[in-house]
Amino acid sequence: MNRRWLVMASGLLSVLLEIPLSTACAQVPTRTDRYSAEVAAAEAAAQRGDRADAMAKARRITATYEQTGTRSSAEHSAAGRAYVLLATGNAAATRAALAAFDLAVAADSGNLDARRRLGQLFLDAYNGPEARASFEAVLARADGDAEALLGLAMVEEFEGKGTAMATARKALAAAPTSARVLSYVARLHLDAEAFDSARAVAERAVRADSMLLSAWSVLGAQAWLRGDSATHQRALRAATLLQPRPAEFYTALAEAAVRQRRYAEAVRLAEQAVRFDSLSAQALGVLGTNQLRIGQLDAGRLSVERAFALDPYNLWHKNTLDLLDKMRGFRTIRQGRFEVVAPSDDAALLALYIVPLLEQAYDSLSRRYGYQAPTPVRLEFFRQHADFSVRTVGLTGLGALGVSFGSLLAMDTPNARERGAFNWGSTAWHELTHAFTLGASGHRVPRWLSEGLSVLEERRAHVGWGARTSLPYMLAYRSGRLRPVSQMNDGFMRPRYPEETGFSYYHASLFCEWVEELRGAPALPALLTAYRDGADTPRAMQQVLGLSMAQVDAQFDSWMRRRFATELSSLGDADGRDSSGGEFVRTMRQAMGLMETRRDSARVLLDKARQLFPSYAGDDGPAWYLTRVALDVRDTTLALAMVEQVTGRDETAYAANKLEAELRERRGDLAGAMAALDRLLWIWPYTAGDHEALAVLAARAGDHARAIRERRAVIALRPPDLMEARLELARALAAGGDTAAARRELLSLLEEAPSYEGAQQLLLELRKRGGTP
Repeated sequence: MNRRWLVMASGLLSVLLEIPLSTACAQVPTRTDRYSAEVAAAEAAAQRGDRADAMAKARRITATYEQTGTRSSAEHSAAGRAYVLLATGNAAATRAALAAFDLAVAADSGNLDARRRLGQLFLDAYNGPEARASFEAVLARADGDAEALLGLAMVEEFEGKGTAMATARKALAAAPTSARVLSYVARLHLDAEAFDSARAVAERAVRADSMLLSAWSVLGAQAWLRGDSATHQRALRAATLLQPRPAEFYTALAEAAVRQRRYAEAVRLAEQAVRFDSLSAQALGVLGTNQLRIGQLDAGRLSVERAFALDPYNLWHKNTLDLLDKMRGFRTIRQGRFEVVAPSDDAALLALYIVPLLEQAYDSLSRRYGYQAPTPVRLEFFRQHADFSVRTVGLTGLGALGVSFGSLLAMDTPNARERGAFNWGSTAWHELTHAFTLGASGHRVPRWLSEGLSVLEERRAHVGWGARTSLPYMLAYRSGRLRPVSQMNDGFMRPRYPEETGFSYYHASLFCEWVEELRGAPALPALLTAYRDGADTPRAMQQVLGLSMAQVDAQFDSWMRRRFATELSSLGDADGRDSSGGEFVRTMRQAMGLMETRRDSARVLLDKARQLFPSYAGDDGPAWYLTRVALDVRDTTLALAMVEQVTGRDETAYAANKLEAELRERRGDLAGAMAALDRLLWIWPYTAGDHEALAVLAARAGDHARAIRERRAVIALRPPDLMEARLELARALAAGGDTAAARRELLSLLEEAPSYEGAQQLLLELRKRGGTP
């Protein structure tokens, strides 16, 4: 070994192992020292983005490791680190790394670094339970270990738990200057759209360690999102010094763009990352996932396939590719400005209703927001909620009903859930509204406002649609468990209790109503414009409403108390000392106790409850019970008045709409009966009898277009007597004056059943009217 090598090696070791130079020069490196130095050099090459050099170094380490005999815990650990560098697209290397770390722990149970790396390896392989066990094993030996707490926070984030930030803060308390912990906390703030906090913590991270690429990445990402080009360029320059082809930096930006719903920009950023590193599974995954979200289906599939080949443990990619295979059997119906993609058994039925509705919504929303969403808008339906969840986030378990990525919408089919679980018309309207509010704001509107606008537009669209006041919501508001406007985003991003997100949807929609009442209809589009032009929420409120955030919070709260003064007064003391739930709850309980024995007394109490909480709807509210009481005494006038209150406020009231249709038909109100049946079909369109009833009413009312639609719906449901259903369609077409279409339907029918007498007779009738078949 020549002298020059010794000087270089000892210098390297003194840095890497933090050994004083004089001491290092005095010692001959052991095999363990060489392993540690070599693997650190390999990791440094990987950090620079020099994948070839990193892998070459790692292969030399693992080759030596596999050829040598007895090894120490540190040597096993170093070998494990080398195998990790070789794990891209190499499941065998991942298994070898796992074995090496296990041996390191077996050789020295106090080797906490090996245990932490084991945890990270499990996490990288998407094995949350094993990762958690590894980090907890470290904490059992070293309570408060910051790196283990950081790993545990990452596991909690992976598992979708809301405790990641709390655990990360424990790590930060244990190591206040840890750049890795600071960088992670900054990224969590960024995910929660807490931009000021993200920047402050990211700046602390880069001050703590200016060589940490992830710290510069999160700083650059928040700056890019906020339009702070100076900070973004500073972060990019620093990142480029650390990694000349900064794929990791651009991947971080792409991921941040996704979390802000800026999907097209995420694709462009991920493409840049892939140009820098074509073997980055992470960059390819972000690219492919978001290509699929903006409708680049072929390119997206290819990118996800490449990512999955490099990261074969990735469940997101596997699920996505399986779903794409399944969707090959779906049917696509293109009409006007929309594409409806659905399981072949559902497509024809759903398209009959959803396309006209979306066309109506498109015209309404484009007028209101002064924006034309790019077309065609693609709406994908999934009969299995798990498939919808995978299409949205790559995993099952998402609780939402629908999602909007801009001009690509996805949602459950109505039969993905039990009848009455949701309204598929209002859900589609809600998601299409996002396409407009996202687009009008350049995808910069905060989530809380975008959701509030969508719920408000649901309520505007149809009677009964959209979230309404509920007892739990009012109790939450009264007890101060709903956030002020200035913190409303946290109700979506950091909910403190299970119901908070649902309450926040309605709460945000009420804010939108207040804005219109305060400044008129143009104020809401003006807010979107302010966000598009780079304003944050305080600036947007000041520009459009002329109010500070403190004034917005105070004035909206005052408006809420005025608007719901009656309901609030019925819930007992504002300080919550009244555990009975207030007069409304007491009255309802008394009424329920008398429903079966003293209906007259129950009726008095129910009417009192209705006046105490006039906006309460649903099948457990006073109006629905009063409907039942009225029906018992054949008071159809009262029954109709009460059931209207239910159908006018509850978008999922299937039974109430059916009852209203029957009551109105009995009274000869065909238009009202048809309106009730129309509402019913947006809750559950799979009962042929409902379509037939509406077809008959429509024919009686001379509404032939509606009658024809309903006859087509019956056929789409594939009834047992399909021939008869097709004959009814022909009759409806003929009644509507479309004789040519009626003949075509009959001739097609007779080709399949030449002796079908009913079809023959109708065809003869049509001939007698003067046409020629």
